[in-house]
Amino acid sequence: MQGDGEVLFLGGVGEVAVTLGHDGLSFLPLHPELGSSCLSSIGLLPKLENKIKFSDVYAVELLDEGPVCGPWNTRIVAQGKKNSEMHRFAVHVITRSRKHPSQLVPCEYLFGHKDPETCKSWVEHLSACINNEQDRPKNLMVFVHPLCGKGRGCKNWEMVAPLFDRAKVNTKVIITERAGHAYDTLASISDKELKKFDGVVAVGGDGLFNEILNGLLNSRNKISYPPTPEGFGYFGSTEKCQGCRNDGLNNSTATSDAVNVMLRVGSNKSDDHEPLLSTGKSVVGLDISSLNPNTESSTGDQVPPVFFPNDWFRLGIIPSGSTDAIVLRYGFYGEVIRESENYRWMGPARYDFSGTMVFLKHRSYDAKVAFLENENSHSFAASAENVADEVQPLQSRRKRSRKTICQANCSVCKETSTPGQNSEDEIPNSSQTIHNNPKWIWSEGRFLSVGAAVISCRNERAPDGLVAEAHLSDGFLHLLLIRDCPLPLYLWHLTQFTKKGSDPLTFKFVEHHKTRAFTFISSHDESVWNLDGELFQACEVSVQACRGLVNLFASGPEV
Repeated sequence: MQGDGEVLFLGGVGEVAVTLGHDGLSFLPLHPELGSSCLSSIGLLPKLENKIKFSDVYAVELLDEGPVCGPWNTRIVAQGKKNSEMHRFAVHVITRSRKHPSQLVPCEYLFGHKDPETCKSWVEHLSACINNEQDRPKNLMVFVHPLCGKGRGCKNWEMVAPLFDRAKVNTKVIITERAGHAYDTLASISDKELKKFDGVVAVGGDGLFNEILNGLLNSRNKISYPPTPEGFGYFGSTEKCQGCRNDGLNNSTATSDAVNVMLRVGSNKSDDHEPLLSTGKSVVGLDISSLNPNTESSTGDQVPPVFFPNDWFRLGIIPSGSTDAIVLRYGFYGEVIRESENYRWMGPARYDFSGTMVFLKHRSYDAKVAFLENENSHSFAASAENVADEVQPLQSRRKRSRKTICQANCSVCKETSTPGQNSEDEIPNSSQTIHNNPKWIWSEGRFLSVGAAVISCRNERAPDGLVAEAHLSDGFLHLLLIRDCPLPLYLWHLTQFTKKGSDPLTFKFVEHHKTRAFTFISSHDESVWNLDGELFQACEVSVQACRGLVNLFASGPEV
């Protein structure tokens, strides 16, 4: 009967003919001349759509008999029309905010009917349709950082927890008590226990997400060590080598790239700056997969090991930190993080204060960087000469080709290239190609900063992000080398990040390389990196983008 259209009463609209389709629920107002405006228990609907997609529905709820508001307009209010009492059910959905279209907010459609069995039948049909969607999680592990973003982690979780309850998603909530808590928990959890969950959610900032990612992948990924140029080889040595570290993302499912990091520290005090990798044993020279043997269950049966990538386990982020950016940066940005540690009591404002202090010092660093050539894309590089002598204020910008922005259902990330074509979008799923015939390009000199990002890192302060054209899952990272330059020019470069539509990477002292891997070598021991908001001390680093290593609870970046 539903397929032919059944008359129900929709709160704020009046009588509607409702039809149940294969991908959603559609309805047609029978009296559109009355106008529509829907008030719900959660708030005002941004815009009343005539179709509800099952993918936007997180719960269907049978309610007690009660009032359902009729169609609202000035004439009806003046006549003193009252709400109708009837049997009800609510369809809870996620929709876009009216003020901020990129934000998703919860709201509800309230339906009513005089017959309680009709409401019950609709709830059963809709619940069955929703439960048939395979991607819906049933059990999640949630890590909450109580001190992130001026202590708003717990408050943010308390705000969204009812949504999980209403959606009948079981959550195991862990409030972190120390640095490394999430990492230790996930690194030590058995595969049998991990398989009870459909994913892990981080309620915190970039540092907590980094802990979760490293804890999961510590012994569960088969990715080899990042490639290095000939002569770099420190992999055979165990001295001061901290092993592999992972950073980054993949998309409801959005697949995302992760970054595999190999490092050599520059001092014996590195453990103070790197709490997330204190596993107590070196992984140098070991096959990473061998660290996680099959686990026997209590009955003696072998439990198949969990490896990444896989198609069933996903990660989620409920942003609650100060920056919530997933990025690797060195030099200026690393110094900002180190300086800001002294002012954590200031909350997010500590980055503005510390950034100003570090900027005024205008410190540069001698370093060498080697990156793998990407034949299918262009790099934008400065010459190694003194840019202060060659740059004029109005002539210091280069023109770049039009950017392809990553967004939901991105064709680049979905690998839409025809098999066999040698296109930029056709990226192998493994690192085998990287290790076969690598061609390294070196850049040497004094740098104000060195950065790498696998996503654009768009945020309120940088509306286009660090690299506007970075894609979530194309197998590449974007290497940014900022050469030493006069302070006013560097300030001009930094201010361009705050302007939407601007391009801060067109300055002649800026090198932008799209690559799959790079190696960094500094000439001094005090080298501090900003890795997802965490301090990370290393004088030699090798980094590789691993395509599609993890999956996210997301549909892709919003533009």
